Amino acid sequence: MDYVSALVPPVVMAVFFIGVIRVIVKTQGGANKAKEDAAVDAVLARADGAQASASSDA
Repeated sequence: MDYVSALVPPVVMAVFFIGVIRVIVKTQGGANKAKEDAAVDAVLARADGAQASASSDA
């Protein structure tokens, strides 16, 4: 019976890991891709703007 208690945690971790990978793969692309890309572009543009204004102030 010790072998069952020794195998349960790795099996649970493996199942959880496979589930996380499946969610990541499923959420790549699709309808939300454009919205996610726009959000990333907005953050990058804001960071570039802040950096440009900081360098012009100096």
